[in-house]
Amino acid sequence: MPSSPISAAWANNMGKGRILALLLAALGAAPGAAETLGDATKGAAVFDKQCKQCHMIGEGAKTRIGPVLNGIYGRRAGAVDGFNYSKSMARMGADGLDWTIERLDAYIENPKALVSGTRMNYRGLSDPDQRHDLMAFLRDYSDQPQNIPESEPTALRTVPDLAPDILALQGDPEYGEYLSAECTTCHQKDGSADGIPSITNWPEEDFVAAMHAYKVKLRPHPVMQMMAGRLSNEEIAALAAYYAKIEN
Repeated sequence: MPSSPISAAWANNMGKGRILALLLAALGAAPGAAETLGDATKGAAVFDKQCKQCHMIGEGAKTRIGPVLNGIYGRRAGAVDGFNYSKSMARMGADGLDWTIERLDAYIENPKALVSGTRMNYRGLSDPDQRHDLMAFLRDYSDQPQNIPESEPTALRTVPDLAPDILALQGDPEYGEYLSAECTTCHQKDGSADGIPSITNWPEEDFVAAMHAYKVKLRPHPVMQMMAGRLSNEEIAALAAYYAKIEN
């Protein structure tokens, strides 16, 4: 049967799988889950460079292009009054996604790995030290910062890369079509989205990132967690290849 390689952009954009390794570590699938933050002073500089154009934080902060970031830790996704969130972000909040260290780390590194349809026009921050510095800065404006762990930046765990053979998987769209019968009990093949998001014509890398986030319970929807948990890496690749090229 013909096969379709997972986009090379997947390997490049995800840092050769480091994002998936982070997802696995963050949810306790590997020892030493990411529970540390960096230097808040350095994080203020990262915020000014990476975030300040859209977000405000601190006394007198207001919602601008993006929502205010005061009290971000422990806050439900899509919960700032008056801000017009994307449907995807609002849906994540409805599913129960709260902003934890692990989820913020994944979101800052690659927003679409956690919220596929986010409107945040930000490609992500690949440098782990800068991300942890930024999260330490955000921590200073949390309601209960003492409940959020941190340590010296030197204590940050180095997350191993995902195995190269997983990144090299080729998704077979014909096999993906066979597997999709279970998906179409909820998701419409024609791309309509009446209360349930469309997955038709998703980029392969977005589909794979989303499914692995459900698989390790970083994304909170319990049904999708169960469905993704049944799938092997090969099956996820096959579904990604099928839905990327489906004709409706």
